[in-house]
Amino acid sequence: MTQQLLPLEEAAHSDCPPLPTLTKAELIEQLSEQLGLHKNDAKEVVDGFFELMLECLATGEDLKISGLGNFQVRDKASRPGRNPRTGDLVPIAARRVVVFHASTKCKALLQQG
Repeated sequence: MTQQLLPLEEAAHSDCPPLPTLTKAELIEQLSEQLGLHKNDAKEVVDGFFELMLECLATGEDLKISGLGNFQVRDKASRPGRNPRTGDLVPIAARRVVVFHASTKCKALLQQG
């Protein structure tokens, strides 16, 4: 039986179970099985990859992974916000955020279902 996917707004408020999430441990497990690596070696590969990604982004560099997409660091200016309970104005501090843009190949794969 195939699961009917709902738009995000509907899925968040429906009674259907959430879609599964690929965890770091599962990623290590799959990498170990597919490449025939020992789990400790697969863990080192995954940890090393994520460490390199974080170092790159921490310095403000863009990160481009062919076939997946681009990660960019953006500076967001401070702005006024509003407390939803009280309606009071609350200042939101300036911050740096990571933005992901999926590649054309990734977008096409997602549209296939």
